[in-house]
Formats: sequence, structure tokens, C-alpha cells
Amino acid sequence: MTTSRRLRVALAGNPNAGKSTVFNALTGARQHVGNWPGKTVEKKEGYYRYRDLVVEIVDLPGTYSLSAYSPEERIAQEFITEEHPDVVVNVVDASNLERNLYLTAQLLEIGVPMILVLNMADVAEQLGYKIDLGRFARLVGVPVLAAVASKDIGMEALREQIHHAAEAPEFHTPPAHVLQYDHELEKAVRRLTAALENLSDLEGYRPRWLAVKLIEGDGQARRVVSRAPGGEAVLTLLQKVMHNLQRVYGEDVDIALADARYAFVRGLARQVLTLPQHPPRTLSDRIDQIVTHRWLGIPLFLFFMYLMFSLVQNVSAPFMDWIDAVVSGPITTWTLAGLLALHAPPWLVSLVVDGAIAGVGSVLTFVPSLMVMFFALAFMEDSGYLARAAFVMDKAMAFLGLNGRAFIPMILGFGCNVPAVYATRTIENRGARILTGLLIPFMSCSARLPVYVVFGMAFFGKDAGLVVWSLYLVGIVVAALAGWLLSTLVFTDVHKSVFVLELPRYRLPTWQGLWLHTWEHTSEFIRKAGTVILGIAILLWFLLNLPWGVQNPGESYFGKVSHALAPLYEPAGFGTWQAAGALLSGFVAKEVVISTMSQIYIGEQETQPDAPPRLHPLEDARTIVAGFGEAAWNAGKALLDSLTPGIRLFPQTAGSAENQTALSRALHKAFTPLSALAFLVYVLLYTPCMATVSAQMQEYGWQWALFSIGLGLTTAWVLATAVFQIGRLLGAG
Repeated sequence: MTTSRRLRVALAGNPNAGKSTVFNALTGARQHVGNWPGKTVEKKEGYYRYRDLVVEIVDLPGTYSLSAYSPEERIAQEFITEEHPDVVVNVVDASNLERNLYLTAQLLEIGVPMILVLNMADVAEQLGYKIDLGRFARLVGVPVLAAVASKDIGMEALREQIHHAAEAPEFHTPPAHVLQYDHELEKAVRRLTAALENLSDLEGYRPRWLAVKLIEGDGQARRVVSRAPGGEAVLTLLQKVMHNLQRVYGEDVDIALADARYAFVRGLARQVLTLPQHPPRTLSDRIDQIVTHRWLGIPLFLFFMYLMFSLVQNVSAPFMDWIDAVVSGPITTWTLAGLLALHAPPWLVSLVVDGAIAGVGSVLTFVPSLMVMFFALAFMEDSGYLARAAFVMDKAMAFLGLNGRAFIPMILGFGCNVPAVYATRTIENRGARILTGLLIPFMSCSARLPVYVVFGMAFFGKDAGLVVWSLYLVGIVVAALAGWLLSTLVFTDVHKSVFVLELPRYRLPTWQGLWLHTWEHTSEFIRKAGTVILGIAILLWFLLNLPWGVQNPGESYFGKVSHALAPLYEPAGFGTWQAAGALLSGFVAKEVVISTMSQIYIGEQETQPDAPPRLHPLEDARTIVAGFGEAAWNAGKALLDSLTPGIRLFPQTAGSAENQTALSRALHKAFTPLSALAFLVYVLLYTPCMATVSAQMQEYGWQWALFSIGLGLTTAWVLATAVFQIGRLLGAG
């Protein structure tokens, strides 16, 4: 019996080079997503089996260089140089060859075994580009493959090359002098390299690469040398070398190194790439004439957002009804029957049914709506449209003294505010970074979506999609106004810098990539429902039932605190202890608002039977399967209707508009449409969740985190009250 050998492979490449597509093509669903240790940058790992190998793939963050200026660059450099992967697969965009090769030049200097993959070879061919793969491989000294990862073309050849690298790594290791510098720089590099070769322990680093990094002033390289016996002599030599180089180049020695790499890249591209005499006008160019138009760009962005939320509301509704029916029907019935059959005490029955199942089940009901939104966002990102949205919004952001770079974290905020706050690190100016971080909570995160959906289903019927879209639009407008006010009064030093953004070519996303992206975020939400929300639901049940034996939840500890807060919300139209309590629990996580309301409103209506209910397993199974089929059919019809605004392809049948969960029906007794709208405005704008506040504290300091809480609470109360009071004056109450 033979044991499988293990090989560790790092995927490195520029953003938008198709690196993640290669990763998905190699690993399929066998992947894990987490964070790099001590970092907030996403880490993807996966594996596949090939012959006698188990190949572990690490998808490094997309980066343009290994200069260690950004967190992504530091992670990529440290992993390759400190973790020493067996092979580095450098994914290069064949249609943007010269721009991608700067990173390649740095990887060649490191000297790790490499395979160069020219991805999107089909796009390069459409553009009339001809790349001489044989000459390319001879010039860089490592294998070069052409691939179209989205169509699985070239992936088998890549697996074969990775296997060959395990057998004969010397054929994949680039020559030490593949990249030559000009006379003075090359002399300095060789002088330091010779000194480093005399050291006994360089921790596996190539001496020439260390010499280059020492000249660049890289801290990691200095630490490696200082730890080596005799390293101090090399550092002393470094001072003399740098003195000589600064006499030649001034203070721009690192720029001279970069210029030499660019010269190498230009020379390499000229030798291997043949361009057409008359470059064709691409589809991306024609589309960009419309979507990045100075007048059409923003209206089109708003239309796409409306379309997304229309899909979220209409397509997910049938599946939400199905999940709600399964949770409140068979799951609750079978759990209740089991507990009563075991003669469980009434308090335990209530804890499990009214606490755990009602709390978690109500949140899981909204998984379909989140999946639709994550799918739509993944489609816009993978197709290349989100980069255009940032470009289009650049002029709008100038109103705040910011630029389109600040809009990228805000777009991320639609998914989750926490990574969006961390993404502000890419903004150079500290004032602009803090200002953007304060505005991000106004971007409605996915955790708020279940609240919008349940209230939309309860009070706004077929207009629910429009209401949800309007809320997101209100968040953007409020962020713009708050940003203008803060940049005028507080962040007066914020200045608009030049915004340079790569616009990747449009491409049709792969189903596998869209599914993996959607499931990655949805599974995180489900894990949260099974841990954080379950824990809070159980804690809330105890708070609603303490002091022990209290019959009216309003007289519980939780009810008393909520009663104390309720008068604050009276001017906004929802001054009940139930609404105040739901908002209070939402500070922990916005999903908990729905969980809390389910326990309060539905729990108040239900009484547990003394005898176990009768079970009908076959009938329940048929009902579940038939319900799913009906939900899929209705969702398909809703999808077609949503994609044809203003045209109803399928006539609405009686009862089809009643897409309401148990909680939606219960809310009718507690809210009017006007007070419900005011409540939604408050949920949209009030203080971000605990995790977001923690991220703000870490990035900007506790003073700005507290300021963010105060800004959110004040803005939310003022606007929610304005909505309710103006609505009453207009006779809408």
C-alpha cells in the first residue's frame, strides 16, 4: 500500500488575472476560506489529488508586486519566502501581459520553483495577440502554459506540470541571473551576493534575492541577515554599498531597481509578444461607452441595484415561505413531540421551541434572500461591473472630498461592514480613511436585509422590492450628506487625490465561481445562525423568563429594560417595549432583530400542548418535497417577471401575493405601514453591530468608534421621527 505524497503550491498573480478561477478549477468544492493569522485579509486553501500526489493549493491575495507596502503584498511575500511552498504558480493575464510581468520578475528573483500560466489566452487571441510560449519559457527558465481556466482549458496540463515539479524541481527553478540590472546596481547586487554566500544560515533564501531586498530597504531581509552568524559584517558592507549607490542615483535607489525590472518586462514582452497592427475595438470598449458614460453611468448603477433588490425580494419569497412552513410545521412538531414523549419539563420545551427553534429558524428563513443577493453581487464583481461602479462614482465622491477608491469599501459594506472597514486601509490619507469608515455603516449590510424583507412582505406587498431598494438608496444619500457635513466641519484636511483604477475586461462569470462565492458567504451566515444567534436566542429566552416564573414577558428583566427605552421611540411611531428590545439586541448582530421579534411576537401567541402532537411522517415528507417544487416553480416565474420590469409574464393567481412568514403576519398587530417604514429607516441607519464597532476601534481608535455609534443613533432617530411625523401630517398614519 503506497502513501500519497503531499505538495504545497502557492497561486500568485495580479488582481483580475483569473487566479481565483484557476483555484476553483483545480480544487472544485474542496476548499476552505478563513483569514491569514493576525490579518483580516481572506485566505483560501484547497486541495486535489493527482496520481500519487495530494496537492495543497494556497490562493495568495491578488497583488501587483511584492514590495511589502500593503497587507496583501506582505502576506504574499512572507508566504513565498518564509513558508517555502514547493511550487509557485504565477497566473498572468495573457491579454495584459506587460502589466502582469512585474510581479513575475520579482518571483523569478526569489528563485522558488515556478510555473507560469498565461490565463485568458482566448481573450488574447481575440485581440490578435500572438505569444511565443517556447521562447517565453527559454527566456525565463521555467515552464510557460497557455490556459482558459473558465473553460477548464489547460488545467490538465497544469496538473501535469505541478506533478513534474514534484519529480524534478530543478527544471522549474529560474536561473539566478535571469534579471540583470544596470552597471552600478548589478555591481552592488553581486558584491552583496558574494558576501551573503559566505554566511552559513540564510534560512533557505537565495543570496541574490536577499541582496536586492537589502538594497530596497526591506525589513524582513535585514532581520534574516542579522540573525545569521557573520551577518553584521554584511550589514556594514550594505551601508558602504548604499552610500555609493546614493551618490549615483540620489535617494531613488529603489526606483532605479523598479526601473530595471520594468526594462526587463518591456524587453521580455517585445521578444515573446506580437501585437496586431490595428488593434480591434473590443466588446469591453463598446460596453464601457455606455456604463461609464458621464450622464448614464450613475442612473444605470441605480437601475442595476434596483434590479438586484427586486430579484432578492421576489425570487427568494417562495423559498422563504417554504423554509418558514418547514420550520414552524414539521420541525417544530417533531421536536415538540420528542420533548413531550420524553416528559421534558415545560420550561425546557419552551426553551427549545420558543427560544432556539423560533430564534434560529426565523433567521434561517431569510437564507434564500441572502443567497440571491450574494449571487447578484458575485455576478457584478466577476463580470467586471463593480470596478466600473467605483469609476462612475468617482465624481460623486468628489462631493465629499473623497474619490472612487473610497467607494470600493462602501460597496463591500453592502455585504458586511466589518471587512469594508478594514478595506479602508487602501486609502492613503488618514482623514479620508476615517471619514470613509464612519460612512460605511450607512451602507446597509446583508444582516439588515432579513428585517427589510419581513416588513416588506408584511406591509408593502408587491412594492416590497421598491421599498428595499429605496432603503439602500436612502443609506447612500445619507452617507453622502453626512460625508459632506463631516468633511466641511471635521475633516477639513481631507483632499481629493487622483484615483487610478484598473478596469478589467468584461467576462462571463462561471457557474462554479458564482456558486462558490455565494455559498462561501451564505455558509458563514448559517454558521453564525448555529452559533452566535443560537446563543443569543437562548440568552434572550432566559431574559424574557426571568425572574423565574414571570408570565408576561414585558415584566421580565429584558422587558423592563426595553420598557425604559420605549418612550425614546414614541415620536418615531414604534414606542413599544417589543420594538425597543429588538433594536437593543440588534447591537450584537443585526440578524438578531428578527430572532428577537420572533421570540417576542410569535412566542406570545403560542401555547404548548400538554400531550404530544400526532405525527404524520409520510405526509410531512410529501408536503416538504411538494412545497419545494412549488417554491422552485414560483421562484422561476418571479425571476422572469423581475427581469422584464413593467411586463407581467405570468398572471398573479389568488393568494400568490400572500408571501408572508409567521412573523410578518404577527407584525400587523404591532405596526402600521407608516410606523413600519419609520422602523426600517431606523434599522438602516442606527448604530452598527458590535463587530463593526470593534473593527472601527481597531482601525481608527475608540474615540472615533464612539463617535460612529453616536452619529448612527442620532441620524437614525432624527430621520425615523421625520418619516413618521411627516407621514402623519400627510394623512398616511
